[in-house]
Amino acid sequence: MYRNQYDNDVTVWSPQGRIHQIEYAMEAVKQGAATLGIKGKNHSVLVALKRASSDLSSHQKKIIPIDDHAGISIAGLTSDARILSRFMRTECLNHRYIYGNPLSISRLVTSVGDKAQTGTQIMGRRPYGVGLLVAGVDESGPHIYYICPSSNFYECKCMAIGARSQSARTYLERHKDEFKNVEELNDLVAHALRALRDCLPNDTELTTKNVSVAYVGRGVDFTMKDDDDVAEYLKSIEEEKASPAPAPEEGAGESMETTQ
Repeated sequence: MYRNQYDNDVTVWSPQGRIHQIEYAMEAVKQGAATLGIKGKNHSVLVALKRASSDLSSHQKKIIPIDDHAGISIAGLTSDARILSRFMRTECLNHRYIYGNPLSISRLVTSVGDKAQTGTQIMGRRPYGVGLLVAGVDESGPHIYYICPSSNFYECKCMAIGARSQSARTYLERHKDEFKNVEELNDLVAHALRALRDCLPNDTELTTKNVSVAYVGRGVDFTMKDDDDVAEYLKSIEEEKASPAPAPEEGAGESMETTQ
C-alpha cells in the first residue's frame, strides 16, 4: 500500500469508494500473531500463538478473559485490545449487576461493533487496529464471533486471523462440517492445535511457551491454559504426528504374486 491524498483522515473517501485508514487497520491484524477459534456441539475453543519481542522478554499473551461465559483472542495492536476488553468487561459487569444474569454473546458483540464504528466516522480518530475472536456460551449454545477493525462482526463456525492464517483457514474449511458434531473438549482442542500448527514457519514447532489455549462451554466457565498446562494437549497431536503408517497385512504380497 502507498500513501495518497485520500488516506490522511478516516472521514475521506477515495474515488473508488474506499476508506484507506480502515484498510490500513486491517493490515495491522494481518501482521499480528495467528489465533483461531472453533465452535463444537457443547464448547467453543480459542488457541493463539504468543510472540516474544526478544530472547530477554516473556511472550505476549493473546487471550483475554472477559466474563465467566466469554473471552477473546486478539491479532493486531495489543494496546487497542486492552481498551476494547475493558469496555467488554464493563458491559458484562453492568448487565450482571442490573439483571442478575450473563449478557448474551450477540448483544456483547453488537456493543463492541457500535463502539468500534465511531472510530471509522469521526474526524481526528482512527479505527482500532486489532481483530477480535470472541468465544462464549449462552442460552442458545456456544458461539464464535469475529470483529474486524471496520466494526463489522460475523458469527462463524470457525475462524483464523493473523499472520500466515490462510493455512489454518484451509484446514478449518476442510473439516468445518465435523466440528458441529464434536462433543469432547479434547477432540476440539486437538483440531484447533492442528490448524494452528500450519501457521508456523517450517523450522518452528508448537511448544508450551508459544501457544495458549482457552475454552468455554455448557456448564464450563471460561478457562485459560498456558505454559505447562498446555502440555497434555500438545502431547496428543505430537503422538499423532509421530505414529507410523500401518504395516501391510501379512500375505498381501503373496496374494498379489499369485494373481499375476
